[in-house]
Amino acid sequence: MLLQTTKAKRSSLSQYTLPSSIINPTAFFDSSSPEHLQFQSLYHSVASGTYQNQNIPSPKRQANLTSTSSLNYASILKSCVARRAIEPGRQLHARLCLTGLGYDTYLATKLINLYCVCDYLSYAYHLFDRIPKDNIFLWNVMIRGYAWNGPYEVAISLYYQMIDYGILPDNFTFPFVLKACSGLFAIDVGREVHEQVIRTGWETDVFVGAALIDMYAKCGCVGDSRRVFDKIQVRDVVLWNSMLACYSQNGCPEECLSLCAEMASAGVRPTVATLVTAISSSADIAALPQGRELHGYSWRHGFEIQDKVKTALVDMYAKCGSVKVARSLFERLLEKRIVSWNAMITGYAMHGHTDASLDLFKQMIREAWPDHITFVGVLSACNHGGLLDEGQKFFESMVRDYHIKPTVQHYTCMVDLLGHCGRLNDAYNLIKQMNVIPDSGIWGALLNSCKIHGNVELGELALEKLIELEPDDAGNYVILSNIYAQAGRWEGVAKLRKLMTDRGLKKSTACSWIEVKNKVHAFLSGDTSHSLSDEIYAELERLEGLMAEAGYVPNTKPVFHDVEDDEKTRMVLSHSERLAIAFGLISTPPGTKLLITKNLRVCEDCHVAIKFISKIAQREITIRDVNRYHHFKDGICSCGDYW
Repeated sequence: MLLQTTKAKRSSLSQYTLPSSIINPTAFFDSSSPEHLQFQSLYHSVASGTYQNQNIPSPKRQANLTSTSSLNYASILKSCVARRAIEPGRQLHARLCLTGLGYDTYLATKLINLYCVCDYLSYAYHLFDRIPKDNIFLWNVMIRGYAWNGPYEVAISLYYQMIDYGILPDNFTFPFVLKACSGLFAIDVGREVHEQVIRTGWETDVFVGAALIDMYAKCGCVGDSRRVFDKIQVRDVVLWNSMLACYSQNGCPEECLSLCAEMASAGVRPTVATLVTAISSSADIAALPQGRELHGYSWRHGFEIQDKVKTALVDMYAKCGSVKVARSLFERLLEKRIVSWNAMITGYAMHGHTDASLDLFKQMIREAWPDHITFVGVLSACNHGGLLDEGQKFFESMVRDYHIKPTVQHYTCMVDLLGHCGRLNDAYNLIKQMNVIPDSGIWGALLNSCKIHGNVELGELALEKLIELEPDDAGNYVILSNIYAQAGRWEGVAKLRKLMTDRGLKKSTACSWIEVKNKVHAFLSGDTSHSLSDEIYAELERLEGLMAEAGYVPNTKPVFHDVEDDEKTRMVLSHSERLAIAFGLISTPPGTKLLITKNLRVCEDCHVAIKFISKIAQREITIRDVNRYHHFKDGICSCGDYW
């Protein structure tokens, strides 16, 4: 299959053509022209570094450089490569053709290198195809050019041609062809290349190893990446960074943080990439203690002036609930790049600080040009704040004023906003009118809105679409089952449960966790496995009494089971987030802020209960659920009861 592909690619390359000025170099020169000094000065300007890619003499005024030796030509070409000066390089190429040196292997290799680094690959291939190919550097230059600029298939084709030509790849060849495999997610070809790496003895080379790790990471093969990493005993920082990125990019933030600690213990000095990757992983799991530790670690190693590191810290603190700290770091940035603005705008949005997010956006557009991610944050802020009119205006402005084509993310925000505001038909009409194919996020937003407003008909339609896209996601079935239960349609509930059973699907177990004294404690609903279980339930019972005196009445509507009300009440009162909060209250000094993370959406009754608890216990409690943050303080939630 691959060899057929490469043959096809070779055929397609033969169709590439070059400008007549290269094929027929005499078109560039009038050899009888007396104005050779001006053209000669161009070459001197390139070699001396003063060339500015302007005021180039017209081709017909370029003159004969008969006195320039092959070594001088090589020196000029080297300068052209260093400065990516393509025009003088093309003119020199024409001159070489006139003097009979156009296909000199030594000079042609340098010309090919120039064309590749300047992304003039058709020129490079035309010349490559006409000279001897016994030099591995020549092959590496060509493979690198296509690996960097595409088409990636051509890089792989050249790799196999090189082997057919009898030249063994080296530690420069492998990283280039593996990069092409990464770009195509071509895991089978990547494994073939890996086998060749082993046969040629380059498996422990750090550059080849880093490329293998990256290739496997891009293809989602984390275990293969780790096996490559473990076989290399002498590791440089690039290799460590490659493995850290592999974990971070493939949803393994805990492993990334663990490896970063191992790297620090090994005495390897971090780079900006190291810190950005590790800090981002701590943000992904809201691991504030580890994020703070990385903050101090980066400062101790002299990275306090690195804006990329500070931007990663802005994002981390925002995602971990410390929005004020995030804003403080944001204001201290030497240069506020678009990614920095986006991190802060999105951070405010996910915490429900709608006004702060939109105010910052207004400040941003006076200093920078927003991109599509900016508007995802802005629309998300409107969504979390229930600002339908403002959200629609920003959506229209994004298209009209900033010429940004809406993506699935933008449409998801708008469908969610319309749906939350009860405009379910408008949300559905927007889906039908979109210029992109709706994904599971869009249909999921509609399904959730149907649950909020009890719309069975649209809920059934949304689930039908979701089953087509992700048939094994049990959560979607559960939401429609809950919609049926809200409407008292227990036969629908039974039907969906049977469907889930027949397909071997199980509802995701609700889990909440809290970190106390650098140890994570996880709780399931109704959990009694914790060593302090008796004390936890005693604290819950104490709180329930005080809450009842303050006017709290359990809301059992979120319990979608056909059981007695007393049983529903018992189930609500032992939800996982309440157990985590009770543990936090008995395990930390008075006044300590609590951060709870939950893998599902916090239920309506728990949301009400936590408001009571925050006031009774005089604690700030932050819940990070699957959708957003809720900050509870003095009986009020930052979401304004809109989520």
